[in-house]
Amino acid sequence: MRARREATDPVAAGFPAGSRRRTPGLRREELAQLAGVSVTWYTWLEQARDITVSRQVIASLARVLELTAAERAHLYTLAELALPPSDPHPPTVDPTLQRLVDVLQPNPAYLTNPWWDLVAFNDAYASLLGGLEQRPPAERNILWITFTESRGAGLFVDWDSEARSLIGQFRVTLAQHPNDPRGAELLTTLRAADPYFRELWDEHSIGRFESARKRLVHPRAGRVDLDYTKLTAAADDQLFLVVFLPSDDESAAKLRGLAGG
Repeated sequence: MRARREATDPVAAGFPAGSRRRTPGLRREELAQLAGVSVTWYTWLEQARDITVSRQVIASLARVLELTAAERAHLYTLAELALPPSDPHPPTVDPTLQRLVDVLQPNPAYLTNPWWDLVAFNDAYASLLGGLEQRPPAERNILWITFTESRGAGLFVDWDSEARSLIGQFRVTLAQHPNDPRGAELLTTLRAADPYFRELWDEHSIGRFESARKRLVHPRAGRVDLDYTKLTAAADDQLFLVVFLPSDDESAAKLRGLAGG
């Protein structure tokens, strides 16, 4: 907390320039004023004393200090508080991340949040799934597509393994974000939409993401084998880049064919 306070520009925070300061950044009383807490309480917080910390105060401190997503998550962890809900559909995507997704053509790639909502994707991924651009934003979700469409379409050679892996990861994510309404919304929607989801969910399996090979049967390209992995965005640890790379020359040629229309 002290390091972030001392790294915050007082002028940018609204305090006048020119006053003599013995230390860089904001004074404790200035930060306390901006966050709406007493100087004594903030001093005790910075000194790691055993005090009661509310979600509202932590959110205020994160805002004043302009914490990154990773720093904000760490602050909530230190306060032993669950992270507040995330926005499932951010209005904009960082242009650099969007360019990264696009430049990976003809390899399919997408950006997703913790709930598997598709935040951005390239043409190769859209071609692989088919009709992705025509879906309403609420249905651009990997879990939704997997359980309501991909099984019937026969896209995955080993659909059952894919489904079980996703459910295991979904259960872990729900435990990590218990107060995020997006998770509860997805669970309710999927349980209502698909009986097999309910069956697998009631098995109470857990899992984590693992880089692996996906075997798909595309309606135009036929069998395509892809190795996929997931990376976390440095600027926002709640955004993940998933990239699919062809497992062999034949699959690479088929991806190029899909990209070419």
